[in-house]
Amino acid sequence: MFSWSELVPALPEILMLTMACVVLIAGLFTDKSKGGFLVFLSVLTVIFAAVLTVKDHTGGADFSSQLIFNGTFIRDGFGDMLKLTVYLLMIPVFFYAKQYLRQHDTLKGEYFSLLLFATLGIMVMISGYNMIALYLGLELLALCSYALVAYHRNDVKSNEAAMKYFILGALASGMLLYGMSLIYGAVGTLQLDQISQSIAGQDNDLFLTLGLIFVIVGIAFKLGAAPFHMWVPDVYEGAPTATTLFIASAPKIAAFALAMRLLGQGLDVLMVHWQSMLATLAIVSIVIGNLFALQQTNLKRLFAYSTISHIGFMLLGLVGGQDGYAASMLYIIVYTIMAVGGFGMIVLLSNKGYEADSIDDFKGLNQRNGWYAFMMLLLVGSMAGFPPLIGFFSKLYVLKAVVDQGYIGLAVVAVIFAVIGAFYYLRIIKVMYFDESETDQAISANIDVKTVLSINALAQLGLLVVLPALFNYCIQVTQSF
Repeated sequence: MFSWSELVPALPEILMLTMACVVLIAGLFTDKSKGGFLVFLSVLTVIFAAVLTVKDHTGGADFSSQLIFNGTFIRDGFGDMLKLTVYLLMIPVFFYAKQYLRQHDTLKGEYFSLLLFATLGIMVMISGYNMIALYLGLELLALCSYALVAYHRNDVKSNEAAMKYFILGALASGMLLYGMSLIYGAVGTLQLDQISQSIAGQDNDLFLTLGLIFVIVGIAFKLGAAPFHMWVPDVYEGAPTATTLFIASAPKIAAFALAMRLLGQGLDVLMVHWQSMLATLAIVSIVIGNLFALQQTNLKRLFAYSTISHIGFMLLGLVGGQDGYAASMLYIIVYTIMAVGGFGMIVLLSNKGYEADSIDDFKGLNQRNGWYAFMMLLLVGSMAGFPPLIGFFSKLYVLKAVVDQGYIGLAVVAVIFAVIGAFYYLRIIKVMYFDESETDQAISANIDVKTVLSINALAQLGLLVVLPALFNYCIQVTQSF
């Protein structure tokens, strides 16, 4: 039995588990037309989880950590900050999902329950301090994601995307688990701090080296980094947009946390080896993501390749040492906020039986509604890294960290392809402002969705106010790595 003092740090996770079951049951007695109640319960859940996280925040001057459940679960400033980001991301996800599912007459409680269970998996991945705990969180997230991708059972593209996602996701999970087993065989422990101590006293071990390779491949699959990106475009395009915007946001936070826990805490002694691997993955992702995005006409596939390039930038930050960790953390937070907003715009312009997932669907948006054209401008401008938007500064922090470590060549390549990538974002802006609209249909969405989307987009400017403080906080919470 665990004492109450051990349960307190895990109260957000306990709440999330309880409410996921409550929402599932409530969905059985809720009319499809009254799905707002399910959204209310879901949003209330993440708000209360945020309150519990802040209330028992372990941060402070020294950002001390709490280990519970026999050392398998850690509560620290790093985890708390990422969890708060996930809560923040899930609020617009719930609202966008409600709008999308109503359009397709598929609004059911099980969808929101799956989102909450997936959020629980993300939280476990963020706070896992044991390889088994990290893997359990990963699998909970993955299984929920597979179901969410296949949510439209009668849609061929959705089923195909779910099949690809399941097969390649299972392959990635298997590689990660195999890597963990090799590391366990080499060091004899599953605890991240003990792994680090054991490796420090060893010479180069074949099992350890192989384990590191398999772990990095598994993490790269989950992040969608090239050349392990083959699932990303098809899943992003084939999945329901409500699911795509979720997969493109909060799970990326979880994958980043997984990389930081395993590499930054457990395998930190092998930094010289895994930094070179991550540098290669980063450059390949930036190159492939930007070049292939130039050829896309489907907006969801374009955002998929854009995601690959952004993941490359995030990985690049991990090469940049201590400041690089903080820069990567800031980058993934900023990117996920942009991604949710970008897919939210697709949901906003979609109607029953019609998905606005083509670039041509945004033709003349400024003529139809100047405000939402401006919102999309802010979102894609931030993705492209146009100053003075928040996306520009997140890229700048990463590049500065890389240059400070002496990797000037990597920074130059990243900048060149970031400039190339700006062209496909400019194409979206050109279509919105300079092409003639092909429809005069009014944008029909509830006021709550329009409000959330506006806040989501304006955050690309609003976050500039707190940017220095946010980055300094990222530095502080990553000091233990």
